[in-house]
Amino acid sequence: MDEDRICFEAGGRKLTLYKAGRRNAPLIVLNNFSGDGSSIASQMRMIGCPDCSLLSIGELNWDHDMTPWYCPPLTKKDTPCTGGADEYLQVLLDQILKETLARTDGEPVYLGLAGYSLAGLFALYAMYRTDRFARVCSMSGSLWFPDFREFALSHPLVRKPDRLYLSVGDKEARSRIRMLQSVQDNTEFLAGFYQKQGIETEYELNPGNHYQDAALRCAKGIAWILK
Repeated sequence: MDEDRICFEAGGRKLTLYKAGRRNAPLIVLNNFSGDGSSIASQMRMIGCPDCSLLSIGELNWDHDMTPWYCPPLTKKDTPCTGGADEYLQVLLDQILKETLARTDGEPVYLGLAGYSLAGLFALYAMYRTDRFARVCSMSGSLWFPDFREFALSHPLVRKPDRLYLSVGDKEARSRIRMLQSVQDNTEFLAGFYQKQGIETEYELNPGNHYQDAALRCAKGIAWILK
C-alpha cells in the first residue's frame, strides 16, 4: 500500500481508497465507524503489512448498517440496533465494490472484509450471506450480539474463507453491561468453531478494553489475513 489515496462516493457513503503499490493486489474492505481510515493505513505501514489496496467506508448508519437484526438499547442513553446488514451488504456488493474496482489497478487477486466492533460482527455475518470475500477479519467484534452465536452454529457459510482472524481485548468482558460480558467467551468459542470446520483461523487476545489500540488491532488483523 503506497501513498496514492482516492476519495469518492458510492452508495450514499464516503469512501477512501488507499491503492496498492502493484497491480492485481488484494483489496481489503474496511467498514469504519469514523474517519477515513488513515490511522489504520498508517499502522499497516508501520508494522510492515503485506501490500494491498485498502478501502475505508465511512458515513455509515452504524447501528443499522452493521447489525443483522434488532437489538434494544444497551443503556438508557443508547439507541437501538435496527438490523440493516442485509440491505447494506447489497449496497456494498452492487454499488460500492463496483465503483471501487473501477479505480484499482488491475483485478484484485482476492477481496477481504475487515471490521472493528459492530463492523467485526458484520464481517462474520457476511460470510453467511455472500461468497465475495475470500479472507475475513473481525477485531474486537461485537460477538456479544444477541443470538449471533446461535445463528453462526445453525446456518451454513456461503463460503468458507481461506483465512479468518478474530480478536478481543482482555478487559472487554469486564463491562458493567451484562450483555457485553459474553464477548470474550463468544469470540473464543467461535474461533474454535470455525477452526474445526477446516478454516485457517487465528484468535488473538489483546491487552486492554474495547477502545484501546483500535487502529493497531485493525492493522494486525488485516496483516494476518494477507499472509
